[in-house]
Amino acid sequence: QVQLVESGGGSVQAGGSLRLSCAASGYSIRTGCMAWFRQAPGKEREGVAGLYTSGGSPYYADSVKGRFTISQDNAENTLYLQMNSLKPEDTAMYYCAAGSGYGGPRGCTFGVQKGAFSYWGQGTQVTVSS
Repeated sequence: QVQLVESGGGSVQAGGSLRLSCAASGYSIRTGCMAWFRQAPGKEREGVAGLYTSGGSPYYADSVKGRFTISQDNAENTLYLQMNSLKPEDTAMYYCAAGSGYGGPRGCTFGVQKGAFSYWGQGTQVTVSS
């Protein structure tokens, strides 16, 4: 059974940093596509970052480009999202997602943009105060 468990959320002031973790079990992050999404109350879910874990450039939404970094630790079977220069508009529930069959980095990016993933975590809350 695949489980994705997010952690690392919390409350921080604007300009601060947080690192989110997504620990996977029953699923190897060495291959496939993994991503971070977020959803704020009353807003649509947004794919903020994606990574084709066997190689290729990561994808970032324009809203987080230059501030967020997605990375993987194969030994820990964990995906990370380093978030710097946080803004109040980054406040949301953040979700980790994983899937396979995307064919490569471009397919992974398309999957992030469409929200098409097989496995999802339960989410971790990030709150940024001004």
